[in-house]
Amino acid sequence: MKHFACVLVLALAPALMAQVPGDSGAAPPADGAEAGRLRAQVRQRWAEHVRTTLGLSDDQAGKLDATERRFEEQRQPIRARQRQLNQALNAELAAQSPNEERVKQLMSEREQNQLRLQQVNRDEDREMQGYLTPVQRARYQDERRRFQRSIANAVQQQRERRQSRPAPPARPRRRPPR
Repeated sequence: MKHFACVLVLALAPALMAQVPGDSGAAPPADGAEAGRLRAQVRQRWAEHVRTTLGLSDDQAGKLDATERRFEEQRQPIRARQRQLNQALNAELAAQSPNEERVKQLMSEREQNQLRLQQVNRDEDREMQGYLTPVQRARYQDERRRFQRSIANAVQQQRERRQSRPAPPARPRRRPPR
């Protein structure tokens, strides 16, 4: 399992980092072809891993893939909105005199957005109840949590590495010829 998680993290982290913070998930990042290829690889490896780990039949695996894709499409704009709200809230809090009403509004919107995401997750789980056994569903949720933690850790490490890089040396200015 650890090997699989490492491979997935290594494959997905660059694709996730390629997204710009305000990306809605609808438009591909600047290196869209490479990121798309990596995402496809990760989805394939994830599907194989889940199929093996949960002991899914062909029918179950097909239904699970369709469910995951459909609900992920619903989650993407919600996550994009969450990033926007977090950025706006951080910017407001970083201001010399944060606007109390604006902070209150952003916090309320963020909470509502989180509730929407939770509802999508509940709806997805409810659909999976129709074709996965309770044991399979529990194992799926456990595997998914581990995978999400691995991705979050990889993204955080990537950000930290990027922030700790020294700035490139300044280029000397050339004097115009006299």
